[in-house]
Amino acid sequence: MLQQESQLKVADNTGAKKVKCFKILGGTRRRYASVGDVIICSVREAEPNGMVKKGEVVRAVIVRTKRYIKRKDGSWLRFDSNSCVLIDEKGNPKGTRVSGPVAREVRDRGYLKISSLAPEVI
Repeated sequence: MLQQESQLKVADNTGAKKVKCFKILGGTRRRYASVGDVIICSVREAEPNGMVKKGEVVRAVIVRTKRYIKRKDGSWLRFDSNSCVLIDEKGNPKGTRVSGPVAREVRDRGYLKISSLAPEVI
């Protein structure tokens, strides 16, 4: 569960390392975001020769959260860190690789390309 001012790691190879959320899409007064939601972020740390630069405003899909994810079968899932994957306006990932596992809720939300690039879908 993330909100404004939350810092996330970036789980792709676009060159960004850390981003800071400043808007959650999907409602006027929406306060919290979880796995599979789209957020608007500002790049806080980036590699010098990456696709994105520091200070750039980007869209991202949340793929991992430290907060528990409750599933319909009664199981609970959580990760070690909050992570996201940068996307373009159409919802396609900007990078060509995704590092680390991705929650199944990302695939259920329609981001099939991200789940297929990930090494593991949990």
